Amino acid sequence: MINLRLIFILVTLIGISACSPARVLAPTPNVFTNDAYPQNDIPSAYRTTQPSIFYITDRNSEMSDGVQTYGTDRSSSMAFGVSTVSFGKGQNWQSLSDASGQIERNEKIAFNIVENREILRFDKTPTPFEVVNGRPVQSPEAVASYNRKRTLFQNQIREQMRIAGKSEVVIFVPGFNNSFEDGVYSLADIWHFSGRRGVPIVYSWPSGAGGLFGYFTDRESGEFTVFHFKEFLKQLSQIPELEKIHIVAHSRGTDVTTTTLREMIIAVRNQGKNPKTTLKIENLVLAAPDLDFAIVRQRLIAEGFGAAIGQVTVYMNRGDSALGISQRLMAGQRFGRLTQGRLKEADRDIFSEVKTVSFINVEGVKGLTGHAYYRTNPNVLSDIGTIIQQSARPGSPSRPLKHVQGNFWSMPSKYPF
Repeated sequence: MINLRLIFILVTLIGISACSPARVLAPTPNVFTNDAYPQNDIPSAYRTTQPSIFYITDRNSEMSDGVQTYGTDRSSSMAFGVSTVSFGKGQNWQSLSDASGQIERNEKIAFNIVENREILRFDKTPTPFEVVNGRPVQSPEAVASYNRKRTLFQNQIREQMRIAGKSEVVIFVPGFNNSFEDGVYSLADIWHFSGRRGVPIVYSWPSGAGGLFGYFTDRESGEFTVFHFKEFLKQLSQIPELEKIHIVAHSRGTDVTTTTLREMIIAVRNQGKNPKTTLKIENLVLAAPDLDFAIVRQRLIAEGFGAAIGQVTVYMNRGDSALGISQRLMAGQRFGRLTQGRLKEADRDIFSEVKTVSFINVEGVKGLTGHAYYRTNPNVLSDIGTIIQQSARPGSPSRPLKHVQGNFWSMPSKYPF
């Protein structure tokens, strides 16, 4: 029987963690000291208080207070566009960069989306086709339209990489009960505190249904979006100049991401290609993953998922209240609440063989906003920024995590320590 009280509490907890903190710049990562924000390494075009955060979404398009935005209903076509985000009223670049390097600052720098501008809308899916000799064949018109729009999209990314001075893309995939704006603001934090490296793109799937059964609606929207996410990543990875893709996924966004990548990895391997060089995923960060551990073990670990990616980092916290309720609802151990001590010996042996995957237990995170620790906790935000900037491994000088056993690590409340 569905526990309605648990569903209500889950919606409340994750709703608070998803929405409330997302419109204020995150606490300064403690890898910085006063005036240590790496502004000198940022291209001049990016030294602005109103940067561009790009987006791909299969949410429905709508207007809100005269501003183009995207709701919670599903769209059969993807939109590619750009959000202009304002960092703080009355800020200039120097004052913003100064504040970004101060660990203890009193000022709260608020976000505001000035404009969402849709650059390109892809064709609706499924596209027209007919079955010939038992195989689906798209119409010539559909193929021509797809190729034309793919070229427009890829050229836009090429131009942005030229401006960024880096052949890299940073993608953020939000979780359950997140609005379109939540995803933009979260990536603005991550990208800003990663030294504004590469081209930032939010993949905003239609979550945030709300209501008593919103959790289950969002789960199905996550299944709906997988085809579109595959199309986006495929077109992105086919840009010859692009060298690295960094993906940060949160909560239910980790299910969207791992399901998508699993299907792509299988397809690429069946073509006789190397998924690591074909898909170009340099770093995959799974923060507070709302995934069933048994499914992870069976569908990802057993199929060599980690070997197809440069580095996978999983942040876990036993005290994550939202995942605790999700675990009771779904009757399966949540991956984001797992600890090394709760693994069976056979599982520890399996994980120890996955050399490219690191599991990090985040200490000292709790409370109603604990599920969003990937951006509200300076320790984790520091670590994510370092991963994107350097692709550094746990235990390296720039990521001095405590080694527990095998590929399990601990992030103490005081970090770096």
